[in-house]
Amino acid sequence: MSLSDTAIKNAKPQDKPYKIADDKGMYLLVNPNGSKYFRLDYRYNKKRKTLALGTYPATTLKMAREKMNNARELLANGIDPCLDRKIKKIATVENSFKAIALEWYEKKLSDKSANYQKRITASLNNDLFPWLGDRVIGDIKPSELLVALRRIELRSKETAHKAMQMCGQIFRYAVSIDKVTMDITPSLKGALSPVNGGHFSAITEPKQVAELLRAIDSYSGTFAVKSALQLAPLVFVRPSELRCAEWEHIDLNAKEWRYLVTKTNTPHIVPLSDQSIAILKAIKQLTGKGRFVFPSARTPNGSRPLSDAALLVALRSMGYDKDTMTVHGFRAMAKTMLQQQKGLKYRPDFVEHQLAHAVKDPNGRAYDRTSYLEDRHEMMQTWADYLDSLKAGAVVIPFGKSA
Repeated sequence: MSLSDTAIKNAKPQDKPYKIADDKGMYLLVNPNGSKYFRLDYRYNKKRKTLALGTYPATTLKMAREKMNNARELLANGIDPCLDRKIKKIATVENSFKAIALEWYEKKLSDKSANYQKRITASLNNDLFPWLGDRVIGDIKPSELLVALRRIELRSKETAHKAMQMCGQIFRYAVSIDKVTMDITPSLKGALSPVNGGHFSAITEPKQVAELLRAIDSYSGTFAVKSALQLAPLVFVRPSELRCAEWEHIDLNAKEWRYLVTKTNTPHIVPLSDQSIAILKAIKQLTGKGRFVFPSARTPNGSRPLSDAALLVALRSMGYDKDTMTVHGFRAMAKTMLQQQKGLKYRPDFVEHQLAHAVKDPNGRAYDRTSYLEDRHEMMQTWADYLDSLKAGAVVIPFGKSA
């Protein structure tokens, strides 16, 4: 064998590529730019072929010889090493985490909202594919997945937990198509830091609610953001549903907003109070000719809704940090106060239905969107009147006390 570690290290580039032979058809190819490649020349079916064995120094001489011996063993068994590598590469690509994740995406998310699909795509492309995308999904160990999730956790604990839930769905899909034998995510339970108990921060004390509502009315930002924040406590919807509200789904005469819930893709009806109608009529003068009720200020033609951050930034500018109040927290505010505050205390199923949560009757049948619609109209108007009374400075009775 003429190749040695010293000879390879000392091999200098020349004007043209040249070879330094080793043994059994293996050699080192030295290019004019100084790059060095291990190669194996062999014959298969009377044709001369070349197999790449790696690049020096990432591939050592010892490693290259091991690859050469493996290739020679394949030849001895009548197998073309180049074809064998291509077949294995195709199998690796088809069984990679990225391939399975994209297949899961196409099968399971095609009917989800555009915003939801966008978030999932960003999470896959930015947080998971760079680290796990090329790995055969069945070879990924829990410890490898945890490393990727902890990179996300440094930026956002909540996003890391959502990414792990998504990975669980991908692995369970892989189980269903016989690509893996089990979902590895349950073994990571408790490995990530908790997310503030798993709840969105919300204000539920009447006096503080009154202060928040007055702060919103005094907000000096864009009219669209202010109107969206004024409507948020009155309708109980998720932040994305509020931002993406469309005029074609709102009937001001019937005082109803009808749309598909993004999380469950089910029809939902939001009864609109007189206060909600007033807010919508005011904003309609500005945005009524466009698609979205609350369009982004960056798109004068109204082709895009408010961004994810718009309402959150507005709350922060009013002095409400993430541990005090979130946009999602308006839902918790309504749920808590409607069931606990004296003078309200509406039936839990009315409230749950209005929150677009799954609600079933005693026989286990799910209520449809029109269930108790008249009662819910009354509840939403009573709730809006109650919030007005708080803003006006009415005397409020703390939880657990009577007049």
